Amino acid sequence: MFLTRRKHVLHSIHQSFYSKSRTLTISTTHIHLQQPLLQMALTGFNMKFQNYYELLNECVHKRAFREGQRVHAHMIKTRYFPPVFLRTRLIVFYTKCDSLGDARHVFDEMHERNVVSWTAMISAYSQRGYASQALNLFIQMIRSGTEPNEFTFATVLTSCTSSLGFILGRQIHSLIIKSNYEDHVFVGNSLLDMYAKDGKIREAQTVFECMPERDVVSCTAIISGYAQLGLDEEALELFRRLQGEGMQSNYVTYTCVITALSGLAALDLGKQMHNHVLRSEIPSFVVLQNSLIDMYSKCGNLTYSRRIFNTMYERTVMSWNAMLVGYSKHGEGREVLELFTLMRKENKVKPDSITILAVLSGCSHGGLEDRGLNIFQEMTSGNFGVLPKMEHYGCVVDLLGRSGRVEEAFEFIKKMPFEPTAAIWGSLLGACRVHSNVDIGEFAGHQLLEIEPGNAGNYVNLSNLYALAGRWEDVRSLRDLMLKKTVTKEPGRSWIELDQVLHTFRASDRSHPRREEICVKVKELSVKFKEVGYVPDLSCVLHDVDEEQKEKILLGHSEKLALSFGLIATPESVPIRVIKNLRICVDCHNFAKYISKVYGREVSLRDKNRFHRIVEGKCSCGDYW
Repeated sequence: MFLTRRKHVLHSIHQSFYSKSRTLTISTTHIHLQQPLLQMALTGFNMKFQNYYELLNECVHKRAFREGQRVHAHMIKTRYFPPVFLRTRLIVFYTKCDSLGDARHVFDEMHERNVVSWTAMISAYSQRGYASQALNLFIQMIRSGTEPNEFTFATVLTSCTSSLGFILGRQIHSLIIKSNYEDHVFVGNSLLDMYAKDGKIREAQTVFECMPERDVVSCTAIISGYAQLGLDEEALELFRRLQGEGMQSNYVTYTCVITALSGLAALDLGKQMHNHVLRSEIPSFVVLQNSLIDMYSKCGNLTYSRRIFNTMYERTVMSWNAMLVGYSKHGEGREVLELFTLMRKENKVKPDSITILAVLSGCSHGGLEDRGLNIFQEMTSGNFGVLPKMEHYGCVVDLLGRSGRVEEAFEFIKKMPFEPTAAIWGSLLGACRVHSNVDIGEFAGHQLLEIEPGNAGNYVNLSNLYALAGRWEDVRSLRDLMLKKTVTKEPGRSWIELDQVLHTFRASDRSHPRREEICVKVKELSVKFKEVGYVPDLSCVLHDVDEEQKEKILLGHSEKLALSFGLIATPESVPIRVIKNLRICVDCHNFAKYISKVYGREVSLRDKNRFHRIVEGKCSCGDYW
């Protein structure tokens, strides 16, 4: 059996050599290996371990695949039986040259294996995303009686990503503790990364705090874990703490922190972090520049985003996407189309599915429905080399719905080659609410309740549709159903940054230290604005109460509290920037426009979906959202 396998390996190597001209046997890029290979051929059966090791090592470093195959073939022809160490180097060589099948052939031939051999093969699978193969091999290793070392544990933990892998990962954690490897820094790094990626941030934090030694990888992994889960304030606070403890940050650390600042839309802190990066003289890695583009656009400053974009020496598709998404979220549809045209004209980077998604979304938010439909048609015709996915169909539904073509959007959904998702029905329901189409909206709402019975937003949106139509009995039925299913709605909140401190407000909030002053200011503004034409939009109050009570509820909206606080607490020359975790209501949008008009202030509002930049009472959205 062993001889048969050796013949198979030799045959496969010969096939590789003679599939092309003999003149290509020695790579021109590795011509300096020609003399040692010739010497190997002349030495024949007298080749020793040291000779093979030096030659194979050179092939590993240079990734010289054909030359390395010749070394392996020579071993087989001369019937040299390499020791475990040399066979392991063969595994490493084939892995480095992206020939996983050959690496596994060498591994399977080994009569004797040590922990390094097992770890090399596990690492080969793990690094290339073959998680199940890596985990299965690790289990075989344990059953063979070979004790894992710190490198084995650190490697195999990176494959514990799926739900099943995470269960095995916890078991591996127990084995690590029993084997006394938990104090090794790279084992700890892999553990906390595994927990963080599975959303178990508290477990990751526990591992982090128990590590006797930490490096920049440990600190970056835990900050990244918080940022990826949307725990932006915690990520920022942890970064500050670790900086105080002397942590040395790298470009990945800064990228994670900037991602957290994007979520908070903390512009002043973002600028401070950008300055910190510049002072640290960290090389301009593309991924860091991409995160800065994203951060500035999410903080409402597209000018800074475009400035960074324009000065980049290298742009990846993610760079273009970050800028396109930024314009799209700000409702700058024409800028989206201009940038997309520039991308295609340069032809250095091909658009991907996210690129087309950003362009379609930009057309939707910018009221350019016909141009968006044309781009979708180009996509389906294969002009962009990107196949349309469910998200692209959803964008078309949103585009049609926003423009008031609700019936057309409904028919489009019926003809889709996919089963509609909750996101698509939610988009249609939102359009029905804006354009008062109760029949289609009710159908979309019931589809949503079937698909996502635990999503509070679906109940709220359908309830709001019923409230607009005055169907209060249906509103009460939905609220009773929410109570029965114990579905709770995410509370709306708005926040504003002042002197690098975030001030958060909720509806009718009485917790802020300056609450009395803020409440007086809101009432004062309401009276002042009514004198110049402001009329409260009572349709934004979805409760069955009288008009006086509705107006009182409107004045307690978190957006108005944050805007009023901004007027009180910031200098006249500074723009007022407010962030809302849910969609901004029409009345608060109008209120912000009057603040801008009457006080001559620039107002920036960011909600869950997009930005509104208001100057002299006019909004960048064109009152279209």
